[in-house]
Amino acid sequence: QVQLVESGGGLVQAGGSLRLSCAVSGVIFSVTNMAWYRQAPGKQRELVAAISGGGSTNYADSVKGRFIISRDNAKNTVHLQMNSLKPEDTAVYYCKTNLMSRNYWGQGTQVTVSS
Repeated sequence: QVQLVESGGGLVQAGGSLRLSCAVSGVIFSVTNMAWYRQAPGKQRELVAAISGGGSTNYADSVKGRFIISRDNAKNTVHLQMNSLKPEDTAVYYCKTNLMSRNYWGQGTQVTVSS
């Protein structure tokens, strides 16, 4: 079965950095599109960044130039490097993939940015 397990969240001061990781199993990872979403309290879940199996990336305007999504096909892992963090980046971050028209989500990892 498909499983996604996030790690790397935590508490950081504004201007700091964090690196999230998502370990994926149950898919042919090298050809699987992956994405990071986030959900802040009282807000809808939103797309942060996505990476295709071929390595093409796209980002939400709010994180462009600060966040970098990458993938390690040898380790079935997708990363989100988050730099210049702002208090408004505080949210639960989720890893997501889609297989056979079904979405699969990780359990989420909390990122808290203090001002």
